[in-house]
Amino acid sequence: MTSSKYFKVLVMSMQKKIIALCTSRAYEPKNHSFIEKLNMRLKDECILLIFAINSDIYWEEDRQATEKYVYDLIPYDQVDCVVIMNEKIKSKIIADKIVMNSHAHNVPVVMTDAHYDNVSCINFDYASGFEKVVRHIIEDHNIQRPHMMAGQPNNAFSNQRIEVFKKVLEDNNLSFDEETMLSYGYFWADPCRETMKEILKWDTLPEAMICANDIMAITVSEMLTDAGYRIPEDIIVSGFDGYDEIYFTTPKITSASCDVVFMADATADAILQAMSDGQTHSHNIIPEFIPNESCGCPEYSEQHQVLRDLFNESFARHNDDNRVLQQVAFSIQMSESLEEMVSYLDCYKTDNLLLAVDSHCLNSDINYFTSEDTYNDPKDFVTIYDSDNKHMYTPDTLVLPKPSPNSSEDIFSGSLKSRIIELGQRGYPLIFNALDYMNRPFGFACYYLKNNDISNYMNTMLATNALSMGIGGYVIVRYQTLLLDKMDKMYRHDALTGLYNRVGFQKLLQKKISNPEYIGGKVTVIMADLDGLKYINDTFGHAEGDNAIAVVAKALNLATPESALSVRFGGDELFSVVFGECKPDEITNSIADYLDEYNRYSGKPYTVSASCGCKTDIFDADFNITQALKEADDKMYIIKKNRRGRHN
Repeated sequence: MTSSKYFKVLVMSMQKKIIALCTSRAYEPKNHSFIEKLNMRLKDECILLIFAINSDIYWEEDRQATEKYVYDLIPYDQVDCVVIMNEKIKSKIIADKIVMNSHAHNVPVVMTDAHYDNVSCINFDYASGFEKVVRHIIEDHNIQRPHMMAGQPNNAFSNQRIEVFKKVLEDNNLSFDEETMLSYGYFWADPCRETMKEILKWDTLPEAMICANDIMAITVSEMLTDAGYRIPEDIIVSGFDGYDEIYFTTPKITSASCDVVFMADATADAILQAMSDGQTHSHNIIPEFIPNESCGCPEYSEQHQVLRDLFNESFARHNDDNRVLQQVAFSIQMSESLEEMVSYLDCYKTDNLLLAVDSHCLNSDINYFTSEDTYNDPKDFVTIYDSDNKHMYTPDTLVLPKPSPNSSEDIFSGSLKSRIIELGQRGYPLIFNALDYMNRPFGFACYYLKNNDISNYMNTMLATNALSMGIGGYVIVRYQTLLLDKMDKMYRHDALTGLYNRVGFQKLLQKKISNPEYIGGKVTVIMADLDGLKYINDTFGHAEGDNAIAVVAKALNLATPESALSVRFGGDELFSVVFGECKPDEITNSIADYLDEYNRYSGKPYTVSASCGCKTDIFDADFNITQALKEADDKMYIIKKNRRGRHN
């Protein structure tokens, strides 16, 4: 695309409104259908950005779930409306924070499944929907001894359904007896199972178990069946919510569908109205009643075959997708460079994907995932992969932009904005997941899926997990490698001079001996001994003696080729082993010149000088380093002795 055409596309797309949808598990069938329908309503006028977590964060809980960082990436100063699927996120803490940030930027909010002040609320009329179920069980099936499995005590949803239950009983001239007609399953399978264990001990069971949601209804049905009771012949069971699994149980569960798909149209209406007039617009939707086998009605089969086909396909794909992405994650972790790591991101499972990470995590000098600085400092996002522009992120062409102090910590950070706006112009929603590792967020994945196939949505969870593990592991391994290199350097190098110590020298010498490239060539040993070390130590102190040793070591190291092995064996015993052709006299003269230059400007009250001896030999199986050092040392001693004689 030429720059002029790109600019026109960008201008056109900027005329569209930007909608941020906050949800979880975008790949679940109902959520996927909601997104698809909402986007269909909005795509001509809006760009839909989906900020999704892939796990559950329950109600008041504020546990360490770093993928919730994705909600911090919302560019509040750029979006035109924020939509929160409250019952999907399941955290009032998070919802309150999103609402607060939206209001701080004068952004209208549409909330599904919640009652909030100053926001447009789209709700199911749960009371009316639940009443349909209760009336069907009691009135149509003539039940006289019903029992309600409520949610948790003092929960608003649970209390509302209890009141509906009491109302229907009263309308049918049935007395409510709390001891025999009400128990609590806390909306979840395990606590419901414990409650049912006690009910199964009763001498006479109720005629019907009316459950406040489908999860408890499925649990109750399973336990009754295991205990030898027939459903619905011996006891009727009903649920509520329209949970997908009710179509696969035996028998299938009577319920009422609070399908979020029904909310899509109402949500779209509220969005468009709120952006138009700045007012809140709330809507109530009555759930669809679903009679089914568990109450004795005929099988309800409108949806379950489609769902079964989807689940079967998903299971088959899941194993293969996991295998491929696990291999990608492993290859990324084991990469030895950023360029190699990026090359492994290119895979058919990462099509239609843009990855951005905090540039600081690519600095292997810091322990990114444990450092307090990296936790508190703003993230500076850089793109490391964009499947539409793979040519920009190959090992040969990868160039990361320099961090910008003015970048915002959101999905529109730096140059990301223009790219994301361009992707949004295509008319498909963009899905954002946070990348996190060791409970630290470090970037995000943007999936720009070119069609709304649910299997592609399901791939987002697997891909995000694999990429988080892979890139996070790569960052840790690179830091550990750096630490190991530093430890190895400390282990193999002399702390005072930086030259190799005995251990380091012996290991490297063995490598040279085993390398055919060096066998048969010349090898020269150059011994350098500091003159007057005892005098410097006794007169000026050992610190100055150490300084003099370090100066001679530096002179020796600079004078010899880079491939040479320069060593401090101990004390002032310094030598260098040079492989290949060299001119020993030039090396020793270079050492002397460096020391003369040092003495000229050091300001020290003593002169640093060194005596040198050299021995050249053939590097083969007969080469003896000990003998070569002795001969070089003998020559050095003669030079030192002659130097002393000249000074006497």
